[in-house]
Amino acid sequence: MSGYRNTPHLSAPSVRSSARPAQWPRILLGGLLLWIATVAVTFLTGNSNLVPTIVLLGSFLVPVTVATRAYERHATGLGADRILGCFGIGGLIGVLGASVLETCLLSPSAWTHLGVGLIEEAAKLTALVLVSRRLRVSGLRYGLVLGATVGAGFAAFESAGYAFNAVLTTDGLSLRNLVETEILRGVLAPVGHILWTALLGGVLFRERRGGRFRLTPAVLLTYLGVSTLHALWDSMSGIAVWLVARSTSADWQRALFELGRLPSPTTEQVHLYTLYDTAGLVLVALGGLYWLRLLVRGDRRSPIPTQLPSAPL
Repeated sequence: MSGYRNTPHLSAPSVRSSARPAQWPRILLGGLLLWIATVAVTFLTGNSNLVPTIVLLGSFLVPVTVATRAYERHATGLGADRILGCFGIGGLIGVLGASVLETCLLSPSAWTHLGVGLIEEAAKLTALVLVSRRLRVSGLRYGLVLGATVGAGFAAFESAGYAFNAVLTTDGLSLRNLVETEILRGVLAPVGHILWTALLGGVLFRERRGGRFRLTPAVLLTYLGVSTLHALWDSMSGIAVWLVARSTSADWQRALFELGRLPSPTTEQVHLYTLYDTAGLVLVALGGLYWLRLLVRGDRRSPIPTQLPSAPL
């Protein structure tokens, strides 16, 4: 991380020059076309050697695009190398830390999803601090960008794991499962890990003083808040099942439940489950986006410092 030592003072988020076209649309379109082409060739040829390419392209495409867009719009003064370091190193540290802690601390219970939220958000926060501790910048906007970048790296590595597990079935490799998993996680990535870590990073850098990160009440409350959003997101499938069971279960289904057997759902229940699950995810995402909007609006009303405090070398 010695490359971060000589980062210059930055007084306000840099604005992308109008003379230089944005790269994120090209990354998104080019990557999407390559992913589609790779999927099509794999379907046609049955060449399993292309599966890792599908996994990597599909898992990293949206996170890389979001991180690039955030960098180009709000933080070009940081340098692309530092954004790349936050994405790769920060994301990998977060994934490894969360995996170790979840294995050591969690066991199946009603509180498992809350535990996952607390652990993963703490792992990403720690990774953000480690990769940005020598950057002599502060303020909400830089924190949002750096937090989103670490969250994007975490989301990319985690999605690659989910995609790998999806392709492996008892009947062999399932390309259909892989494609469905990557599409779903790609669509949801911006309002999941990326958004949660952006919120946490924004408040963390806003509360930074004298080049030092501080565990203030605002940081702690934000950490608990994004962990709760994370837990609700992960719990939504179970919540949807509970809502369907409470609102539509017939007497024969309740009797089977009491006998320890899982009754087959009706067509109506399947549709209701999809509705409840989707609506719940949308509500959690809207809650996070509204929170982000409040932070940005509050930051615009705050006075802009003439010079940011420097971090100790």
